[in-house]
Amino acid sequence: MVGALKVMMWNKSFATVLLMSSICGFVCNAYAVETKAKNAILMDYETGQYLYTKDHKKMVPPASMSKLMTVYMIFDKLKDGSLSLDDTFTVSENAWRKGGAASGGSTMFLKIGQKVRVEDLIKGILIQSGNDACIVAAENISGTEEDFAAQMNIKAKRLGLNNSSFVNSTGLPDPEQKMSMEDLAILAKAIIDEFPEFYHLFSEKYFTYNGIRQGNRNPLLYSMSNADGMKTGHTEEAGFCLTATAKRGDRRLIEVMSGMKSNKERSEEAEKLMNWGFREFDNYDVLQKGQKVATVPVWFGTEPDVELLVSQDLVRTIARSDVVNTKLVAVYDKPVAAPVEAGQKLGVVRVEVPNMETIEVPLVAAKSVSELGFFGRIKENMKYLLFGAN
Repeated sequence: MVGALKVMMWNKSFATVLLMSSICGFVCNAYAVETKAKNAILMDYETGQYLYTKDHKKMVPPASMSKLMTVYMIFDKLKDGSLSLDDTFTVSENAWRKGGAASGGSTMFLKIGQKVRVEDLIKGILIQSGNDACIVAAENISGTEEDFAAQMNIKAKRLGLNNSSFVNSTGLPDPEQKMSMEDLAILAKAIIDEFPEFYHLFSEKYFTYNGIRQGNRNPLLYSMSNADGMKTGHTEEAGFCLTATAKRGDRRLIEVMSGMKSNKERSEEAEKLMNWGFREFDNYDVLQKGQKVATVPVWFGTEPDVELLVSQDLVRTIARSDVVNTKLVAVYDKPVAAPVEAGQKLGVVRVEVPNMETIEVPLVAAKSVSELGFFGRIKENMKYLLFGAN
C-alpha cells in the first residue's frame, strides 16, 4: 500500500468515534475532470472502486473492444488444458472473406487453408486487431462463429457482465453487438486476475505475420511508460474507443472510453483521465485484520472483559483531499453478556468517506469467554449491589 491511515481512538459506551489524523504534510485539492468521451469509466484495480463514470452502464457498440471477450474465451481454454499455444487452427474461406483484407477491416492477413498457431492468433487479435484471427479462433473452437458468440454470452453472464450482448467474435457492426463501459472494465479486471501468465501479450507493440509488420493501436503504450494494455476499437457508429490499464507503483487503474472523434482525441483523453486518477487518488489501509478497537466488559463471564478486533483488512481508494474528512465510527454494546465465542460479531466499524457509500466492517471477539456458574453469578450480583457497575 502507498500509505496506512493513522487513527486516534477513544472509547465511549455504545459508540466509539475514531477520527483520522492527516497522513501527509499537505493535502491535494481534487478537482472535477471532464472528458470528451461519450461513455467512460475509471476504476481502481485493487479496490474495484469507480473514480469516474459517464454513462458507464449504457449499452453501446464496443467495436473491437469486444475482442477482449474473444481472447478471454481462448485464455479459458488454455487454462483448463483443452487448448495449447502450439495447437494449430485452419483458416476457412468464411474467415478470410469476412475478416481478411478484402473486407476493409483490421486483419492479420491470413490465407485460406493456412495453419496458424493459437499463440499467433492471440497476438493477431491483441496487437493487429485481426477480424480474420477472431473468426478462425471462433470456428475452430465452437464450429461456427454463431455458436462461439452464444458461448460468449453464457460466459459473460457468469462474469457478471449484465449489459453485454454478443453476436460475433470481432466487434464488427451489428445492432445486437453491444457492451457497457462498466462491463468492459469488469472484463479487463477478470482477464488480469485469472490469466496473469498471458497478460504480457497485451503490451507487445509490434507483431509480424506473413511478412507483414503491424503495430499495436493502443496509444498509451507509446505515450505512458507505465501503460501495459489492453484493446482499442473503432467503427463509424462507436467512434474511437479504448480499454486501457496502467500501473504506477503498487496501483493499477483500468479505464474504458468510447465515442471519441479521432485517434488523437482518444489518445489525449485517455492519458488525461488516467493521469488524473493517479494524481488525485490513492489507496489506503483503512483497517487491518486483527486491529484492536476496544475492550468491553463481559457480564457474568469467566473473564472480566474481551477485546474487539477488526475482522478483515479494508483498503479504500480515497481522494487525497478527502483523507482528513474521513471518519471511522465503531458501534458496539457495552457490556456484552456471556457466553462469548471467539470470532463472534459484537459490533461494526463504519467507514465514512465523503462522496462514498458508508461501509461497515464487523468487530469480533478476540477470544471465547464462558459463562459463570450459579455461585459465580450470585457473587457478581452481590458485587453489583454493593459497589455498582464499573
